[in-house]
Amino acid sequence: MIKRGLKIALVQLSVGPDKAKNVEAAVREIHKAKEMGAQLVALPECFNAPYGTKYFSEYAEEVPGGGTSAALSAAAAAARVCVVGGSLPERCGPRLYNTCTVWGPAGELLAKHRKVHLFDIDIPDKITFRESDVLSPGDQITTFEYGGIKIGLGICYDLRFPEMAQIMADQGCSLLVYPGAFNMTTGPRHWEVLARARASDLQLWVALVSPARAAAADYVAWGHSLLVDPWGQPAATLGHEPDTLLADIDLNTVEEVRSQIPVRRQKRNDIYEIVHKTNKCQTD
Repeated sequence: MIKRGLKIALVQLSVGPDKAKNVEAAVREIHKAKEMGAQLVALPECFNAPYGTKYFSEYAEEVPGGGTSAALSAAAAAARVCVVGGSLPERCGPRLYNTCTVWGPAGELLAKHRKVHLFDIDIPDKITFRESDVLSPGDQITTFEYGGIKIGLGICYDLRFPEMAQIMADQGCSLLVYPGAFNMTTGPRHWEVLARARASDLQLWVALVSPARAAAADYVAWGHSLLVDPWGQPAATLGHEPDTLLADIDLNTVEEVRSQIPVRRQKRNDIYEIVHKTNKCQTD
């Protein structure tokens, strides 16, 4: 059987208060991943800024006109790889978004995803967080194609919504990439189990990319970036320190699982169906 797919690198970066240093570190790791054979390099959520509502406005910039976008575009072109640029605080007019950009090997912008589901939770004595106090939600399902693979994008809290993942799978995706920053309460409980659920339900690859854990940060990320295969099994995982996960995305595995357990053909669309409602065109 001819192997079909690509090599992916999930870069678990250490993120600090200095935006320039954060971006420089990301560019450096993109080139290192290329040297290791990566064809697609994915960065974590809020890789260029501390994660927190009080930081979003200060660190926000235009997409694709800002400096971080320019650096990612140049890095993708120089390394000749596809870069899933984690996420960054995007300023668009009066609004702020949590936005992921994807750059092709010629430095072209392949996709832009604005976080659809904002992280508003309240777990007493554990964590309270409200992205919606500062951010606006995106309203688009985002997919792109690279290396013969249709890839879907979500950001962190988007992972909790199976309907969104189902639509991306229905649109032909074999890989879903979620830059995310689960915390020390939700991370150990749900990070891996949600990735495995999306992968096993939809019979595709799921990649989660977290920042490295920084115990002194206002918001402490769980880390443990991981890749889950279409059987719902972790193919590779990291700890909580800065590191890079390098692995192969094999399309043959997708076809194997879907042929042996043919749930896609067995769905009862005569009694239930997920409908993708297309929103009005964005003007910004």
